[in-house]
Amino acid sequence: MGRALIDCAAADPSLAVSAQIDADDDFAAALPNCDAVIDFTLADRTASLTTACQAAGKVLVIGTTGQDEPTRDLIRQASETIPIVFAPNYSVGVNTLFWLTRKATQILGPDFDLEVVEMHHRHKKDAPSGTARRLAEILAEERHLSYQTDVRHGREGLVGERTRTEIGMHALRGGDVVGDHTVVFANTGERIELTHKASSRDTFAQGALRAAQWAAAHGNPGLYDMQDVLGLT
Repeated sequence: MGRALIDCAAADPSLAVSAQIDADDDFAAALPNCDAVIDFTLADRTASLTTACQAAGKVLVIGTTGQDEPTRDLIRQASETIPIVFAPNYSVGVNTLFWLTRKATQILGPDFDLEVVEMHHRHKKDAPSGTARRLAEILAEERHLSYQTDVRHGREGLVGERTRTEIGMHALRGGDVVGDHTVVFANTGERIELTHKASSRDTFAQGALRAAQWAAAHGNPGLYDMQDVLGLT
């Protein structure tokens, strides 16, 4: 993602990369020379990056997933003083999938069983993906369910019949898959599947750069996601 961000920024004359930060580089020293920070690192780095951006008053775009709840709380607290865009996926297509998933859940009603299936490359460290989690959260919100208690992560053994309230979640890993996500709505006699497949990381990079420009121009502190950037909320 870092390479994709650099390449996509280089192709846009309105953007300039002021610093490229690796694990051992001085992040704080680079902050004064930028308008926005884009984070695609590891979940355990998010807290320190967020604290530094808050102290420097810089826009923060977070593309890293897998943060624990204390880190998510820190992000929410920091967004009271700086603009933060925190999204599990910066693809325009995936954010359209989010929107379509919400609308389909509203239209189809409670009789359809809900399943989410995602696949990523063998090197991805967190499961399910942040995008899959967000899809399940949308399903839970529309069904008035809880992600924590109603999502079932895989099935093994004699687990009994599927309950009417559970949301199935399945994570596949292998090869060099950039990111596939499918939401399944299954009822007796019919099934609807909404699928997005990414073949290039450039789509995520372009979306993250768009989010950084939007947040810098917007200027108001707050916690935003790509739905806000695209005007879908």
